[in-house]
Amino acid sequence: MKRGNWQGRGDWGRADRRRHHNPGRQRERSSLRFERGGPGTSQNEPSPETASPSLPQSSPAPELPGFYFDPEKNRYFRLLPGHNNCNPLTREGIQQREQEGRRVRLLEEDEKPRKKSSRAGLNSTILLQKRHLGLVPETSYCRLIHELKVSSMRRHKLEVQSSDSSSPNTDNFKLIVADSACERVFTVNDVEHGGCKYGIMNFKGCSEGSLSVEMCDNLYFTNRKVNSICWASVTHPDSHVLLCLVGIADTPGCVSLLPASLFSNSNPDQPGMLCSFKISTAWSCAWCLNPQADKNFSTGLSRLVIVTDAVTGRRQTYGINSDVLAQQFALRAPVLYNGCRTGEIFSIDLRQRARRGHGWKGVRFYQDSAITSVRILQDDNYLIAADMLGKIKLWDLRMAKAVQQYKGHHNEHAYLPVHVNEQEGLLLAVGQDCYTRLWSLGDGRLLRTIPSPHPAGKDSVPSVVFSSQLGGHRGLPGLLMAVSQDLYYFSYNSDYQEQRGADA
Repeated sequence: MKRGNWQGRGDWGRADRRRHHNPGRQRERSSLRFERGGPGTSQNEPSPETASPSLPQSSPAPELPGFYFDPEKNRYFRLLPGHNNCNPLTREGIQQREQEGRRVRLLEEDEKPRKKSSRAGLNSTILLQKRHLGLVPETSYCRLIHELKVSSMRRHKLEVQSSDSSSPNTDNFKLIVADSACERVFTVNDVEHGGCKYGIMNFKGCSEGSLSVEMCDNLYFTNRKVNSICWASVTHPDSHVLLCLVGIADTPGCVSLLPASLFSNSNPDQPGMLCSFKISTAWSCAWCLNPQADKNFSTGLSRLVIVTDAVTGRRQTYGINSDVLAQQFALRAPVLYNGCRTGEIFSIDLRQRARRGHGWKGVRFYQDSAITSVRILQDDNYLIAADMLGKIKLWDLRMAKAVQQYKGHHNEHAYLPVHVNEQEGLLLAVGQDCYTRLWSLGDGRLLRTIPSPHPAGKDSVPSVVFSSQLGGHRGLPGLLMAVSQDLYYFSYNSDYQEQRGADA
């Protein structure tokens, strides 16, 4: 075996013995430079590439316990576990640097004007020809067109207009949730001194093909954490917002039902019904739109599900053996679907309130980890669930069987939602790695991976909204992304950037 080869254990052993008998060299081990030829190779010896031209040029460096090899600097560095240095070299820091480099490269690629479709041979010209020849059904044609548009979406930074122009947004976005018409977006921002603020942004599609954003007049501040949000239809569709607030110190948690008109001074109407329910530490909430359980909402707590009539205050409680982290009501029937920390997903039919014990549980099945999101499709025989292992599955409720999996999502322990847009046949999710991924709802194909415009971090995970009509009936299709202190719009229209100026 040749001396310059990575497998030359004899040289390594001799070099190690020499250092053992040399106290001066022993003290230099933490900063010793190892050349590519091998840790025990002398500087006067030829490198492996010179001594043996037949060796592969890109052979990976072997892993040495306690050391990290930097291919750019062509040397080993010692890792420092349990360090107290101000600028240490740790495996976590190395991984973070590599991930940031990958994000920057992908961001540069993502900003290129032309992007390939995820399906080989798919382009608008061929698709249109097949449509004219009757080879592609209308539903499939629309779905594939949306896939092409998603692949070519480009990023544009939005300027949020406000009546108080002297006070720009300096707080990080935590969560954005759109109403059913995608005209208003409820926002939650973390406040620097603790707690959060929340308000409503109004969106409008302009005649020249641009999207305008205006922040509401009134912003509300709280020292409590917002765990969950959903829009509520009390007096009319999306008239209120339901918030689950976590208690802090001597301030108990609660569930607040706030009228949307409360956030605007220019609205001449009365604010409407404002309620606060003594429900502490709710993980999740959902509003029922089925008339058989009119004005009812649910909250998921630790080992408990509470269904409350928002008008009368009447409650129905269901005891379980886990924390309920995700909830959603079906549309066709007053059936509530729940996702638990144990990975269990089960349903509650509100028409069967009289059942005792665990007989009220309907459909029941499991995923491998804590459930972070459940979404019922328009055909309420199907449900999408995501968990803390990064698995997103489509379930057939009639068989309690997973029939599709959407691969590529990244999650280890975060509370991350998934978003479904059936009209476009798309599924979206933001991972713990801060990448936004879009899949085909039908076949599970990953269509697009969008890197975050900001460096990844646990406090800078983007929050997104996708709609074919952002801004209402005359709105624009695309993706809305809130990350850090900025708001971005990914437009279907390839000319949007030229009309509104360069991207930030």
